[in-house]
Amino acid sequence: MRTVTAEFCPEFETGSATDVGCRRDVNEDALLARPDWGLWAVADGMGGHEAGDFASSAIVRQLDTIGHAASGEDLTSRLMDRLLLANRLIRARGEELGGSTVGSTVVTLLVHGCHYTCIWSGDSRAYLLRNGQLVQQSRDHTEANALLIAGTITPEEAENWPRKNVITRAVGTGNEPQCDQVCGRLEPGDVFCLCSDGLTEHMQDHEIAACLASMPPQQACDALIRETRNRGARDNVTVVAVRCTAASGTGRWPASDILDDLA
Repeated sequence: MRTVTAEFCPEFETGSATDVGCRRDVNEDALLARPDWGLWAVADGMGGHEAGDFASSAIVRQLDTIGHAASGEDLTSRLMDRLLLANRLIRARGEELGGSTVGSTVVTLLVHGCHYTCIWSGDSRAYLLRNGQLVQQSRDHTEANALLIAGTITPEEAENWPRKNVITRAVGTGNEPQCDQVCGRLEPGDVFCLCSDGLTEHMQDHEIAACLASMPPQQACDALIRETRNRGARDNVTVVAVRCTAASGTGRWPASDILDDLA
């Protein structure tokens, strides 16, 4: 038995939506969808009007200059370079505002060939829906999650932690952005979801999964935003959904090309 691998060209269907919510006057979230580059991003600014919205927009503006990468490593390198530039812009903005703390979370999906990478800083999340199972790819950079990982508090306590929304990382709050990343191989039918915490404050994972599984990406994003607003939307809310399929005429996916080797 041997596995025959073959190159393939994935295609993407993207949906995206952002909303100010029910209690905010300014939308401090920003998003980017560049399937032609294999790049999607959500940023959630912090620092109030003229600060948080500047921070998230600065990140998206920088990422929107990445262009076509020669490899997955090149794409990752370009992204980190842009985040470093955005970090400098955001810190300069904080100094202009009298030393205020200004920053933004960011979560990104990068795809090159049949491989994906999620890179993030903060508590905006990346999910992957595969074979009906929704798995969070990112890990929240929050005070509550750090205590949970350390075993100091239980999952139930983390859910109701009084400083639940205190983040421990964000672009602009340090000399350099601190990011984590996970990598994997694409499979047919994969659906990724990037979102700000305005969504996960009101929607449970199984509800997100149900929308992603039953609707095209744009309809899923619209439905998630609509239901979040129905539940009070205490924060800005942003969702990007990306469905991956094998392009027609590019052959079967590697995982399915398993042949009996009788030689």
